[in-house]
Amino acid sequence: MSEEKTVTIKVPRVNPWMLATIILAIILIVVLITGFSLTGMFSASTPSSTSLTTLTKDQIGKKVIDYINNNLVNPGTSASLVSVEDAGEVYKVTTSYQGRQIPIYATKDGSYLFLGAYDLNQELSTPTTTQPQPPSVPKSDRPDVKLFVMSYCPFGLQAEKALLPVYKLLKDKADIGIYFVDYCMHGKKELDENLRQYCIERDQKDKYYDYLICFINSSGDYTTCLDKANIDKAQLDSCISETDKEFNITNMYNDKSTWASGRFPQFNVEKDLNDKYGVRGSPTFVINDKVVSVNRSPESFKEAICSAFNNPPAECEQNLSTTTASPGFGNVPGSFSSSGKC
Repeated sequence: MSEEKTVTIKVPRVNPWMLATIILAIILIVVLITGFSLTGMFSASTPSSTSLTTLTKDQIGKKVIDYINNNLVNPGTSASLVSVEDAGEVYKVTTSYQGRQIPIYATKDGSYLFLGAYDLNQELSTPTTTQPQPPSVPKSDRPDVKLFVMSYCPFGLQAEKALLPVYKLLKDKADIGIYFVDYCMHGKKELDENLRQYCIERDQKDKYYDYLICFINSSGDYTTCLDKANIDKAQLDSCISETDKEFNITNMYNDKSTWASGRFPQFNVEKDLNDKYGVRGSPTFVINDKVVSVNRSPESFKEAICSAFNNPPAECEQNLSTTTASPGFGNVPGSFSSSGKC
C-alpha cells in the first residue's frame, strides 16, 4: 500500500478527477501535518485589495519553491522550479517533484497559493471507472506481509484500519506485522508510541491486536488501552528500556544534529528493513518482499494478500468491507482517498 517529487512544469495529461484526488491529498497533508491554513499560506494577514503589489515571475517562483521545500515535501527530497506563466489573475507555477510535474497557482502579490484550478468554461469528460485488480506479487505458501507506518500518521492509521480485519482473518495463514518508518514526523509522542507498540508486538503478540484496535478507536489513549488489552507493564517497560538503549532513540532525539533533514528524529529500530524496501513514508505496504499499492479498504488488503498464496485458504473466500477507511483516529463516515502519505 504505497505510492509516491525536482520542479519541471509540463502539465501531465491526467484525468481531471484524478488530479482533484491528488489535490485533496496534498490539502490533507498540509492541514493534518503542518497545521497550516490553506486560506493564507504565505502570510498570516489578509492583503488589502487596494494595495496589492504584483511580484515578478522570478520572485513568485522562488517564493513558491521555498514554501514547498520548507513545509510540504518528505525529508531528504526537494521540489524544483520548471516555469512560471502569467495566467491572467494568477501566476501558474510549474514544479517538478520526484519525477512528477505539478502545477501550482499563486496570486500575483504572493499572498495566496492554490493547489489546483479548473477552467469553468471548459467541459470535463466523464471519467471511466474500472474494477481495481489485486497487485501482482510473488507467491508463497505463507505470505510475508509488512505494513510500515508512523503511529500518529493519519494515513498510517488509515492503512492499519484496513489491515486489522485482514490480520484477524488470516493471522494463522500468513505472517502479518506492523513495522515502523525510521523517522518520526509527529514529535516525541510518536517516538514513544512506536517504541511501545514495537515492544507489545514483539513480546506480547497475542495482545497486540486488542491494543492497536483500542489505540486507534480511542484517539491514542494508550494508558486505557494498556489496561483493556491486559498488557504486562513490567515486561513492556523492560523491553522499552532495553530497546531505547540498543538503538539510542532518546539520545538521538535530544541531539537535533542527528535528525533526518534536520527536522525529524530518527527511529532506527527497523532501519535495516526500511533500507531493504526503500521505505520513504507512512504507509508503505510490502508483500513477499515487494512494495505494493492498494486501496485502503479491508477487502482490497485481503485480495492483495490472498493473491500472494500459492494455494489461497478458504478464508480468502470471505468478503470484507469495501469501504475505504478514514484517515486518522476513529471511524469517520464518508468517501476517502487512498493516496495520502506522511
